[in-house]
Amino acid sequence: MPAPRTPVRPVLSAREAQALREAMALRQLAAARPDLTPAQLAAARASLAATSAPSARSTGKRPTATRSTAKRPTAKRPTAKRLRSTAAKERTGARWSSRLGVVALGTLLVPALVTVVLPGATTPSGGPLDVTALAMTARSSLLEAADGYRTLEQTAAHRRDQLQEARAAEQAAREQVAAVQRAVGTGASDLYRATPTLRYPVPTLDAAGVTDALLRHSVTERADRALEGAVVRAERTVAALQDASARVDQAEAGAAAAEDELADALEAMRAQVDDLSTEVTGRLASLGAIPAAGRQQERNQRAVARWQGYLAQLSGAGIQPPPAAALADPTDLPAGFSPALDSSGRPVPGVAWAVMGNSPVTVLPSETVAAVSNALSQLGKPFVAGATGPETYDCGGFTAASWLLGGYALPATPQEQWATGTAVPLDGLQFGDLVFSPGGQDVGLYLGDGDVLGASAATYQVGVRSVAAGSAAVRVPVPGTGTPNAPLPAGGPTGPCGAPLPTPGITSPQWGGWENGEIPTEALCLLGVYRHALRCDAAAGYAAMDEAYEAEFGTGLCITDSYRSLASQVDAFSRKPALAAVPGTSNHGWALAVDLCGGIHRGGSPEWRWMTANAGRFGFVQPDWAGPGGEKPEPWHWEYGYIS
Repeated sequence: MPAPRTPVRPVLSAREAQALREAMALRQLAAARPDLTPAQLAAARASLAATSAPSARSTGKRPTATRSTAKRPTAKRPTAKRLRSTAAKERTGARWSSRLGVVALGTLLVPALVTVVLPGATTPSGGPLDVTALAMTARSSLLEAADGYRTLEQTAAHRRDQLQEARAAEQAAREQVAAVQRAVGTGASDLYRATPTLRYPVPTLDAAGVTDALLRHSVTERADRALEGAVVRAERTVAALQDASARVDQAEAGAAAAEDELADALEAMRAQVDDLSTEVTGRLASLGAIPAAGRQQERNQRAVARWQGYLAQLSGAGIQPPPAAALADPTDLPAGFSPALDSSGRPVPGVAWAVMGNSPVTVLPSETVAAVSNALSQLGKPFVAGATGPETYDCGGFTAASWLLGGYALPATPQEQWATGTAVPLDGLQFGDLVFSPGGQDVGLYLGDGDVLGASAATYQVGVRSVAAGSAAVRVPVPGTGTPNAPLPAGGPTGPCGAPLPTPGITSPQWGGWENGEIPTEALCLLGVYRHALRCDAAAGYAAMDEAYEAEFGTGLCITDSYRSLASQVDAFSRKPALAAVPGTSNHGWALAVDLCGGIHRGGSPEWRWMTANAGRFGFVQPDWAGPGGEKPEPWHWEYGYIS
């Protein structure tokens, strides 16, 4: 008797596994809620596809560097490492979807679907929904949507470039047609004005006359041939113009289609945030923040608590923020809302009032709520000039990224953002308004109680600060008045994004409010070698210097030390008390100093001479005490700026 066969389980593809997960989730949802209508199930299926599809590509875990089994290189035993510029940029421009932190799978999937389809529902077991899981799921979906929008934005920019090129080619063809037509017209005009004798010379019996007539006849024939050639060229240039015009029409259609796709993507995001409950958006505000130092952390926490308290009030009163479009006309507001009035009794644009108890409460649009909550979840993230998230930001990139998650696309610079918003007075500021520092160099989101949230070059992190006197503000989800905002004055008491203006001499290396050696690694940027990290602007300078060094020597910079925590300073001092700085005083503790190897550690070597000649171009210098003949020669020691 033959042995029974063991059934072979088929191997599912990623698409098949995804379909199976969707089917199981929908089945569980239908069993838990038999009262769902076909339309609600269809909405659940669409929401499931939108929230779970990215999970096939994401692991939900933050990428980490592979831990090396080798011991950390020291100054005595330098180990050369190849530094790739892309590794140094890891914290400056990663895809949104690769930094989600949580993926909507498993037990998160069904609660999220129930909430989207039936707000206020419970889990299949009858218990309350896990608000944190829902907030994580919502953020994952919003970040994925932002990823998709940025991809569409690149396509639209490419098509706009194609349209510009096509229009330039069409204009060149028009000019060519005009030039050829002028040439044809001139030749035809000359022939028209010529006498019959000149057009058709008749030879006489005189020998000289015969010669002259033949010459004129030859010239006339050449003119005729030239005119015929000009006519042919004119016909060809007209055909070329027609082709160029057709290409313009095609490019215009492509550009218009791309713009429509962008508008549809934003509309979809606004619809998504409109479906979020205040409980979910309130919890979202506390996801992913990086701790700050001392009083800054206390101030950040107070701002988060104030915001969450406001949303809890709305939730307790059963008030759901409506979309911005529903608040655009103060004379036509949803039921239960009335126009919000300023001190002079005029309607406040973009917001409404609802009654809570015996007093009115300001109700913001759902898009504003989503933008502010997502912005607060980025507290403590590092500042990097030109970055738009999700790991690092500059001031304009931060406000643009926050509002994109609310369904509104803003340009990346404070000056452009000022031009696209609707100006509002400082005494009428509302949550989410863009507040510009005097001079317009810096921008942040208003948080109420005189606070602004932004990515500051003064502290190199996302944090809460006060509204500066002389600031200006605009409101985003409000239709424009048709009158351009007055230009912001150029310059100001600070540099871009609040950067302090340079002062002569050595400056304090302290930044972000942290003490020496107590900077969290999440606030730094990796250099791509072991665990080495620096403040993000120093890391960018180091990456550029590494590329230039490799171009000269064929290998990247060799590094043995960078940021040194207080614990590592204690360890180094215990092992090398004669060389290491007293714990808490090392310049490495500010994340602005590096120790290099690979020849640089030998004063006078070609590598060291290259550094002395070129490091300044990238912001790095060798302090006098560390150079040859200095108080404590350490040719391997280099710092970002004059800090010692």
